[in-house]
Amino acid sequence: MLLPKKTKYRKQQKGRIKGVATKGNEISFGEYGLQSLEPGKINNRQIEAARVAMTRHAKRGGKVWIRIFPHKPLTKKPLETRMGKGKGAPEEWVAIVQRGTIMYEIAGVPKDVALEALRLAAHKLPVKTKIVSSED
Repeated sequence: MLLPKKTKYRKQQKGRIKGVATKGNEISFGEYGLQSLEPGKINNRQIEAARVAMTRHAKRGGKVWIRIFPHKPLTKKPLETRMGKGKGAPEEWVAIVQRGTIMYEIAGVPKDVALEALRLAAHKLPVKTKIVSSED
């Protein structure tokens, strides 16, 4: 699972996800990429599930780049706890994804294999996506 190395004193506020991505919105490493069409939070389990789906379909051929990382902690108070007494402990880690962010890239495999691998990865994610290529 992905999570930051240093997690002490890391209770952040929720914040808002708005706007269009200006960084990380172009294919930099691979030939094909998976681009987000809506903002959202993707947790570390979903990131890993999509990566596994891609590498399995490509039969461990080619190379896969993960362009997002779960930096943001989501906290949760224990069940049946009264209000107050401060903020809860970090429960999971999420990556904040804006519209237009390239989340995954793949290279070194034929076009049909790459497109199918990205399609399988898209089904694991909670945001709408589209497949883009570096030729576009």
